[in-house]
Amino acid sequence: MMRSLLISVLCAASLSACAQAPTDDGEPEKEAGAGPVEQVEQVQTTPGTPEDRARQAIESINPDIRIDAISAAPLEGFQEVIVGGQALYVSDDGNYLLQGSLFDIRAKRDLSQAGVADVRRRLLAAVPASERIIFAPANPKYTVSVFTDVECGYCRRLHQDIAEYNKRGIAIEYLAFPRMGIDTPDYRLMVSVWCAKDRRKALTDAKEGRDVPSASCENPVARHYELGQRVGLTGTPMIVTASGVSMPGYLPPDALLSALREMDAVQPEATDAAGS
Repeated sequence: MMRSLLISVLCAASLSACAQAPTDDGEPEKEAGAGPVEQVEQVQTTPGTPEDRARQAIESINPDIRIDAISAAPLEGFQEVIVGGQALYVSDDGNYLLQGSLFDIRAKRDLSQAGVADVRRRLLAAVPASERIIFAPANPKYTVSVFTDVECGYCRRLHQDIAEYNKRGIAIEYLAFPRMGIDTPDYRLMVSVWCAKDRRKALTDAKEGRDVPSASCENPVARHYELGQRVGLTGTPMIVTASGVSMPGYLPPDALLSALREMDAVQPEATDAAGS
């Protein structure tokens, strides 16, 4: 019972490690034309270290889990383990696991988000512009990555104002997240969008309910879907800043601009606090 509970905790923290059904040879199934599915790369640790004991502790609960980072936690005696866009805390001896936010009362900051944001930033930086559908002004002040679905109402609402985001100096770089899952009509429509000659027009047509010609090609939709789970996506649209901070769902143009400006204003303060 306890082991099942712990496995469900880690599955909740990393859907991508638990959602893929293995084939007979033990490998995850790949969608035809979807491009290579990224292999799980585990962080490397030195035997006998607290990091290694933390890794072994997590893998003893779920050996298929993908660990994105392990480092000393702000909480003395614990390691911070980033899994599925969440921070877990494992004691240096590997015996105890804590799940939840670590809040600095004096600084009034959620310390858990720093490590999560760093992993998001690193993972998203590996996605080339050629895989994104980009709507950007000539000289953007801000650039955000947006995991989008063509069917979701708030995704459509965001796209209706794409020109307004651009007018405010915000570049929107879309990644695909078919929320109904792989091998669904939603997924196939998003593949058609990403395989269209004019992807920007195809995405706009899809979000406005117009027909998009069926198409297939080598495409990143399945990889983006997995990446969304890996960075902690819980709903679409998911807006992620260049620094890896996730916004709370859909934000209208003025609200997003205000949030980005506010983050700019507190960035030096956060850096000073981290170095003190």
